Amino acid sequence: MYRRTNKDRLSFEDFCLRLDSKLSSNNRWVIMEKLIPWDEMEDDYAAHFCKDLGAPAKPFRMALGALIIKERLKLSDEELVEQLKENPFLQFFIGMESFQYSAPFDPSMMVHFRKRIPAEVINECNE
Repeated sequence: MYRRTNKDRLSFEDFCLRLDSKLSSNNRWVIMEKLIPWDEMEDDYAAHFCKDLGAPAKPFRMALGALIIKERLKLSDEELVEQLKENPFLQFFIGMESFQYSAPFDPSMMVHFRKRIPAEVINECNE
């Protein structure tokens, strides 16, 4: 049986987003974040950079987190960035402190992330 609850389509303006809500601790990305030794792995990443030269790099957790999401969800670089803009759980996973509607980085940054973090590291985290 099926009962139609509302004949009118819900408008975007009527959709309620609770601003006082918290992320669910049962979400797969929240659970996985706890399993990865981010701090221990960061030393290898930091070794790729000069201390005083160039613009500051994106944080290790952002780089590795983006690569893990891309691999697990089988996304293109462009689609990964779109997913990051839409999903607060993914933003949490890559280490952002709060949800934002803008992209945390340009899709072209994924090339740099792949150069600095070997595929073995990503595979190890995915397992």
